[in-house]
Amino acid sequence: MKWRGRERSSNIEDRRGTTVGGGGGFGRGGLGYNPFGSGGGFRIPSGGRSSGLGLLGTLVAIGIILVLMGINPLDLLTGTGPTAPTQVSTSQLPSTNATEDELAQFVGVVVKETENLWGEVFKQNNLTYEPPKVVLFSEQTTSACGIADASSGPFYCPNDQKVYIDLSFYEQLRRQFGAPGDFAQAYVIAHEIGHHVQQLTGVLPEFNRMRPQLSQGDQNAYSVKVELQADCYAGVWANYVNQEKLLDQGDIEEAINAANAIGDDMLTRGTVQPRNFTHGTSAQRMAWLKRGLESGDVGQCDTFASGAV
Repeated sequence: MKWRGRERSSNIEDRRGTTVGGGGGFGRGGLGYNPFGSGGGFRIPSGGRSSGLGLLGTLVAIGIILVLMGINPLDLLTGTGPTAPTQVSTSQLPSTNATEDELAQFVGVVVKETENLWGEVFKQNNLTYEPPKVVLFSEQTTSACGIADASSGPFYCPNDQKVYIDLSFYEQLRRQFGAPGDFAQAYVIAHEIGHHVQQLTGVLPEFNRMRPQLSQGDQNAYSVKVELQADCYAGVWANYVNQEKLLDQGDIEEAINAANAIGDDMLTRGTVQPRNFTHGTSAQRMAWLKRGLESGDVGQCDTFASGAV
């Protein structure tokens, strides 16, 4: 991705170099992540760019990764995880290296590009886009959803409307999940920003309202719809940056490979029943990623429509 020399977002909260103590952490649990809303009632207003596009980079199943680590991603998106411990101490960590500093700059550029896209889409629909803060941290930090640490992976917290990223996750993305490349890293951000869009358009709040009425199976099924919609939104973003001529040769291949690698079926390798999937199969993730990137139209991302998933 061609990012050097481009404007960076002012909504980056860099907490690297500090850590919090006191234990705590996110709620542990099984595969129960969860979705929101019913039928196509929670779609972002259609509009925005809708011309052809060309590619998209990697779709990271953040929630799937959390599940494999024993963390319930549903608790993160709905903000129902344990609160941060009362006693919080801050201590200095060694300074970050040059590679991580460059990655932080890259994140700032990617976030700015998501702000440009969603600001335009919301404006075309007579709405105002309020971008989230993106928190960069080392090892551990506090969030309104609880204590965040390296094992939680990148996530969006609706309680404070912030995205949390420990940059060391990107090395895990490359080694453990076989998804190298800067566009794979960019996709992680675009996917989480997609959850913020769902917060603003009422998808996540509606789920909080409905969750007590849903069985675990229904929660899992809705969760898949939520994640696939975030994938589609990331695809729309990929369409946008492609039109801005920011993509490099091979980005498309990186994206497709990543989407394939992080489906529930691929990651769990037959150890989890499909009814317990929370993010979608490899085929579903690739399909919705492609749908967003090929259409460039958020109106095509209605995973809640009858028969869409």
